[in-house]
Amino acid sequence: MSGSSSHRTSRATGLAAAAEALAAGVQLVVGRYRVEIESGVTWWSDEVYRMHGREPGEIEPTVDLLRSRTHPDDRARLSRTAVVALRAGRPFSSAHRIVDPHGKARTVVVTGQAQHDDDGAVSHVVGYVLDVSPVTREALDRESHRAVGRAMVSAAAVEQAKGAYMAIQGITEDEAGDRLGEAAARAGIPVQAAASQIVAALASHADLAPHDRLAAALAAVHTVERPHGHEAQLARRRQRARS
Repeated sequence: MSGSSSHRTSRATGLAAAAEALAAGVQLVVGRYRVEIESGVTWWSDEVYRMHGREPGEIEPTVDLLRSRTHPDDRARLSRTAVVALRAGRPFSSAHRIVDPHGKARTVVVTGQAQHDDDGAVSHVVGYVLDVSPVTREALDRESHRAVGRAMVSAAAVEQAKGAYMAIQGITEDEAGDRLGEAAARAGIPVQAAASQIVAALASHADLAPHDRLAAALAAVHTVERPHGHEAQLARRRQRARS
């Protein structure tokens, strides 16, 4: 496998594994981080230290340290993904490999969202780090290219939809997740489907003011008709339950 193909497979597998594991209720190790833009001062939760093979507080986390522990083949892509997204004011999500001081590699999914000061300038970035190493091998063995693609799109759409809530309504990531879940529940569809509809509607209403744009996107969330095969399957299950 070529280097570029390997990078794409690692990224696709990481995002797909995260989406699938969370949907299935698998308990993944999740940590938080914060990076001050001007000073570069970085904070990690205890979980992120341990993902990097360190005890909490053992070292001082920095952007340069994070870059040095990122697998060499993934560094440029991670930096490019974050820079492009932050310049555009969007949240980002990227899967990459990290290597601890003992040579142990992990696949992690990093999400990030820019926070702004009173002047509207980006002051810091906050986000989550998910260790998806326990499920990536199983995902590699099981998923087709199409399934990986769908999972990537779903994961990215959820992050973008949550980011829109956070940026426009000034709420936390947890609150954004709750509101996205409420929008999905109202339409009776999965969160991933609601997020995809919101992201598509945000793009089509780019001429509106931010709050109006989000309102229009939420109004566009709709029920998706189930395929007839699915209804037949439900009917068979009900029949078996009665017999």
